[in-house]
Amino acid sequence: MTYQEFKEVVIGISAELQIADYELYYTESDSASVETFQQEIKEYSTDSSMGICYRCIKDGKAGYASTENLTEEEAASLVARALENAKSIEGEEEAFIHEKGDSYKVLPESTGKEPSGGEMKEAALVLQKEMYAADSRVADGTQSFVAYGRSTYALCNSKGLDLEDKASYTLCGGLALVHDGEEMYDGSEDKDGNLEDFDLKEIAGKAVEDAVSTIGADSVPSGKYNVVFMGRAFAQLLSTYDSVFSAEAAQKGMSLLKDKEGEKIAADIVTVIDDPMHEKSLVKRTFDGEGVATYEKNVIENGELKTLLHNLSTAAKAGVKSTGNGQKASYASTVGVGPFTFYLKPVEGTEEDILSAAGNGICIKDVSGLHAGANPVTGDFSLLAAGFRIENGKKTSPVKSITVSGNFFTMLKEIDRIGTDIKFIRSRGGKCGSPSVLVRDMNIAGQ
Repeated sequence: MTYQEFKEVVIGISAELQIADYELYYTESDSASVETFQQEIKEYSTDSSMGICYRCIKDGKAGYASTENLTEEEAASLVARALENAKSIEGEEEAFIHEKGDSYKVLPESTGKEPSGGEMKEAALVLQKEMYAADSRVADGTQSFVAYGRSTYALCNSKGLDLEDKASYTLCGGLALVHDGEEMYDGSEDKDGNLEDFDLKEIAGKAVEDAVSTIGADSVPSGKYNVVFMGRAFAQLLSTYDSVFSAEAAQKGMSLLKDKEGEKIAADIVTVIDDPMHEKSLVKRTFDGEGVATYEKNVIENGELKTLLHNLSTAAKAGVKSTGNGQKASYASTVGVGPFTFYLKPVEGTEEDILSAAGNGICIKDVSGLHAGANPVTGDFSLLAAGFRIENGKKTSPVKSITVSGNFFTMLKEIDRIGTDIKFIRSRGGKCGSPSVLVRDMNIAGQ
């Protein structure tokens, strides 16, 4: 039975049982990936998944049930299980089914084609070969990967919504390992888009260059430094702290931004945007996990907190409209809150301009230990970092074994410069991005 056929059966059963408020959420995905080791294919894997979640409201309580079995018998069981679950709910949280009336954007037409398994394998091997050819110091342990994914998201409900989004993407990247004597150093580069558009030699060269640039890295004396976070590093921080912008976290007392809308929480040059349809989004979405239309929004605008991110439930508690950020981690999950493509807006200047403004200090290209060393509730962080010294406005010798520490909320207020060289990383919501950022007088622990 297809999803459309299953949907009609569920709608009929819901009508027979006089269920006035219900929702059906459906996801389907197919993926394939290739990984290499040395100069051979290490692994080729494919995966397909599909699932449906039925949510209904009974006496003001929401009951959930999910399935991967699309039969008439399972449709009846799905509805019955959701009704039974609604009866067992003891909390007082109000449940909602979204009404019709939103204006939904139209997804751009896909211009890429699905790569075959053979094409993916060939690209991965070429990328691997190019990394070995880029530098004589490239060592075994160097790896390349190519991955393809295709997804469908659909939602219909008793209020007349019947929505569908389709998305596909291809990823390609290399992890280069180089040796210098007994020391080993690593670097990486990845791209997303269409396989036929990837410059594999360029990706390989940048991955190897990233690794080679760290050869001879050592620590620095502890102290206060002007710090330039390269785009990837600041995006890592922003991704780690994106939960503080969730109204759900704020209402549970897990974000210091509770009731801060309309207040200055960052430097005037700071604007943070959530855009579900950004050109760099891996999966563009026109509706969220509750059927609310998604849209681009300034979460922080010129330093002022304009809005927290809301789903229907948190919006009702706050007396505002949902921002279209109801997120489901999977088809079977309850609805939470999260961003889509979340990024710090570029301002002015290249990476070189930001380094020049720093004068002397530390340029951080990567941070690690984010799960253990960053506290989203307090904003405090103490993270291992690697990068380069900045001397007379230029990147010089590589640096490792340092720790950068501070407070995320304080740092937002102390951002001095923001460049235009934006870099995106994959994150739990989709993507997170940032240009180079200068923050003065940060604590660095080293030698």
